[in-house]
This record gives sequence, C-alpha cells and structure tokens, in this order.
Amino acid sequence: MQPNAIEFRPPAVAGRRTPSCAGLAPAPLGPARRVRGRASPGANAASPRRATGRWGWLLACLLGAAPAMAHDAGVRTLPLWPQGHLPEVVQGPERIGDEGSAMGAVTRVSQPRMEIHRPAVPNGSAVLILGGGGYFRIQVGTAARPMAQWLASIGVTSAVLYYRLPADGWPASAPFADGQRAMRLLRAHAAELGIDPDRIGVMGASAGAHLAGILSTRFDHDFYPALDAADALPSRPAFLAMIYPVVTLKPPYDTTRTRRELGTQADAVAAYSVEAHVRPDMPPVFLAHAADDPIADVGHSLLMFQAARAQNVPAELHVFERGGHSWGLGRPGSRVAQWPRLFATWARAHGFIGAPPAALQPLTGPGPAPIGPAPATADDHPLEAEGD
Repeated sequence: MQPNAIEFRPPAVAGRRTPSCAGLAPAPLGPARRVRGRASPGANAASPRRATGRWGWLLACLLGAAPAMAHDAGVRTLPLWPQGHLPEVVQGPERIGDEGSAMGAVTRVSQPRMEIHRPAVPNGSAVLILGGGGYFRIQVGTAARPMAQWLASIGVTSAVLYYRLPADGWPASAPFADGQRAMRLLRAHAAELGIDPDRIGVMGASAGAHLAGILSTRFDHDFYPALDAADALPSRPAFLAMIYPVVTLKPPYDTTRTRRELGTQADAVAAYSVEAHVRPDMPPVFLAHAADDPIADVGHSLLMFQAARAQNVPAELHVFERGGHSWGLGRPGSRVAQWPRLFATWARAHGFIGAPPAALQPLTGPGPAPIGPAPATADDHPLEAEGD
C-alpha cells in the first residue's frame, strides 16, 4: 500500500479544487465547509523531489507513484489514514469555535490530517505543530496555525496536526497514534516537501506539548499496527519544543483537563506521564512557561527539565514572570512573546534549523483567529480558562 499523497490548496481560495492524478491520490477530504462561522479546510494536490537523508532509498520507493505537486508555496493537506480505515466515532461535522476561549479551536475531528505550510524557499527543516486544548479541542486558529506561519516565514516547513480527541469518544491512545503516523508520513514525503528526514522536530503547546512529549519519549512503542511502507520509518522527532506544557498526570499536578480526558485508559497515569519516560536517547528539549500559569502549573516544566537533566538530555528552560496560559506566539510587547526568538536561537545552535533568512517569507494560509484587544494586564491574562 502506498502512503497517502499530499493535496494542494491555495491559501486564499477555500473550497476550490485543483486537478489531481486519478487513481494515485486518495479521495480528497472535500471542499471547505462553513461550521459556526469558520471554514473547515478542504483538500487538494502534490510532487516528488529527490530523496535525501539516510532513508533516501526507502523514500524514493515510497514516492515512486506519487502525483505531481504544484510548485507554488502554500498550504497542503495530507490525510493520515486511508479512507475507510477509521471507525465512525464522531457524529456530525467538524467544528471550529468562533467565540471566547474556543475561538479558532477545532473539535469533532473524524479525518485526522496535517495542514502543511511550506515556505517559498524551504531550508530543509520541518516541525510538526500540536495545538493544545486538553484533548477536548485543538487550539488551531490562535496557537498552532500562527506558530506554523511564523516558522514558514523563516524557511521552516510546518505541519499543523488535526488529531482525534478522546473527548469526542476516541480511545485515549488515538492522538498518540495520529502523532506517530504524522511523523512517519512527513519522513515518507520528505523529498516532495524539500525537507531533511533527520531535521523533523515537534512543537506542542499545553496538551499539545504533552502529546509532543509522549512522541519524543515513547517513539519505540507502536501506538497502531503498521499499515504500509511509511510505517517502517522512524517516528522519533529530531527535537522537542514544549510551550506552557502539561507534562505529568501525577499528583499534585493531576488537576488538568488532560488528566481527565486520558483517564478513560486504566493505566493512563503510568502510560502518559511524560517525565516517567524520559530517556538518554530522546531528542533535546526546549521549554517555555509562565510562572503564573493558572491552568498548567509551571511545575510541569520544572519537572520535565529536571527529568531531562537527570538523563543527560540537552534541555533549555525559560520561565517568564508573568504570562498566564495559552498565549500562542504571545501578544506583541509581552514577556512571553520572546519565546519564538529564544527557540529559534536554540534550534540554530543545535543545527536543527538553518540560518535566519535575509527577509521574512510571505505568510502561508489564512490569518490567525482574532483574539480581541489586549487587556490592560495582557501579560497575565489567560486566553483559555476551560482547559489545557
């Protein structure tokens, strides 16, 4: 079985299809649809390039029958699973929140996929982006997509993951299966995307950081049975960025929505407390947190940093005096808005991403969801008060 083909969607034209190679690409996800005032992304087309990295021989084999990719930079959609592979668990269409802390947040994911933001001039690095939301929603519009657009502007190919949510009735292991499959598919399509299979990292915020942490520590555990040749590729990320993360499900930090939603699995505390799985061969870690976070206590990041240091894993931690929770890229001028620059400096020092471009590249995809005017105390104003 061939891994799924990437489909191209120009960022400014939601719902318009572009031609694809019949018989080679999987059925598209369908045109954009309006749900609660927001467009849910459609899907469309893709092209092979020369395979690079130590898995080049396998990547070339995987992509031999791939359809052609449009050469314009933009947003591509890559389904994770073959059509009909997943059971019908979610009732009703996918939803995107349009008010309050749910602004831009996605729920009812039944077709897990990656929204790939490819810069005009890729520098060979890539990042899988995992939005938070306590495993009951995914903060795409105010966190994951802006992160992906920022990374694309500095030449990094980024993939926003729409993963299945236990709150929608999926098993607790479903988001980890989706994340692991996404890492392997990015490597399978590395030649098409112009990325180095050895420089694909993962970045998560809040519960998304928890998901990223499990992918980075339990990469030798298969969360799903192998489907095709892509599943022979490694799922270990090259680097790990955890932004205001949930790390542990153990007391005294077991008050998060993450703990509640993953609790449907009997051994969830042991299986999904990231610090318990930290190991010497895991990727280097970057952490950023606010000391006054009311949702995910800063103790989560301190615990992760200490666990990494104990295993001699390279780790860098930034704790901001104020900032609250769910700040995404951070409001301009706030303390927490420093973290993207700090991350880029750290990643370049490790050789994970290339040198800064001479000029920022154009943003890909639609603009971020509006979050309203900054309050007088923007630094400590949590955008999300209902979960992590």
